[in-house]
Amino acid sequence: MKTLTLKLDDTVNEKFIWLLEHFSSDEIKILEQSDYVSDDEYLRSMAGMVESIQEARSESAEKGVTREQLDW
Repeated sequence: MKTLTLKLDDTVNEKFIWLLEHFSSDEIKILEQSDYVSDDEYLRSMAGMVESIQEARSESAEKGVTREQLDW
């Protein structure tokens, strides 16, 4: 099974949801519906995120790690 994230224009949203509702719940399930917000808006909405970023900007480069040191 696959999970897709789509950004739908308001002009097609109602029609698209109508189409999805014609599939059985075994075939397609709508997991979540929400209004689109940009990454910037989303991050700013998280409590303390702006302050955390500002604090990190003021840290000296010596406290940082190289890309190779990151554990992806």
